[in-house]
Amino acid sequence: MTPIGTSAVAFRDRIAAMEDEFLSPLAQRSYPARRELEEDDSPVRTPFQRDRDRIVHCKAFRRLKHKTQVYIAPEGDHYRTRLTHTLETTGIARTVARALGLNEDLTEAIGLGHDLGHAPFGHIGEEVLDACLQERYGFRFRHNVHSLRVVERLERDGRGLNLTEQVRDGILNHTGEKLPATLEGKIVRLVDRIAYINHDIDDALRAGSLSHEQLPHDEIALLGDTGSKRIDALVRDLVERSSEAGDIVQSEDVGGAMDRLRTFMFEHVYLAPAAQREHPRIERMLRSLFDYLVENPPPAATRDATDADRVTDYIAGMTDRYAVRVFTELSVPHGF
Repeated sequence: MTPIGTSAVAFRDRIAAMEDEFLSPLAQRSYPARRELEEDDSPVRTPFQRDRDRIVHCKAFRRLKHKTQVYIAPEGDHYRTRLTHTLETTGIARTVARALGLNEDLTEAIGLGHDLGHAPFGHIGEEVLDACLQERYGFRFRHNVHSLRVVERLERDGRGLNLTEQVRDGILNHTGEKLPATLEGKIVRLVDRIAYINHDIDDALRAGSLSHEQLPHDEIALLGDTGSKRIDALVRDLVERSSEAGDIVQSEDVGGAMDRLRTFMFEHVYLAPAAQREHPRIERMLRSLFDYLVENPPPAATRDATDADRVTDYIAGMTDRYAVRVFTELSVPHGF
């Protein structure tokens, strides 16, 4: 056995040798760890594995189980939540990373952390919070930016998780105009769409919002008539094309079919009357909570938090059911 004092060095050297032998030259190496605050290496985990564990054990990750993906407070037990979406995205992304010889641990950490900053009630909640912040403070809310704030500033009572630079970059740029700096981050960015398009179709079929007959024929014929078949087709295409290109890319026909399927989902599910039915109620509730918190600011999560930060941090950190409970306590008369 390696003496305790040198075990971290021995582990690092063994992992580095394995990565040099088995990973693609384009893969991110686990060492050296690039963190804002330097830390000693672990004798049993790579830096990206430590990031993964810090994310999984943080409070924001646990709250994802009670945050909406698409369907608000569904009665059934089998609809996706923000947590199950995160796990599905991460599993698919890790498969792609392994097939391409890229760093699986980095890919996994980015996948697990990419949605930590989502507001309650899915994209409706994000839209309402963004509108409120613009009107009051001239400030925008973007869940990817807030996800980065969660891991850098809010967790551990304001100390943050001190994640590596590559993981923070992947979390921030999993959506938006700027692409991630690593191929592993690019995998998560694309697989995020692969996952939510297909599991949202599954949920919409279960909810009766869609029927199989309504799904676009040409795209389904190309990609497959079940979610597992479509994901398999998309992953195979992604791996094959990316191997050829040395980048994370899709073929024109398969990628185009996925984009058209996404457009279909926006038209028939995400923005359809059934999905928007609760929008007015959610908007009234979140606007009421926002106005109350502006007048009664919650405690600052960081020393330099502005008034806008206080309200944003509090509302974005709410689960769906906690937001309903607070709104009820503020709105419903209490008996003696």
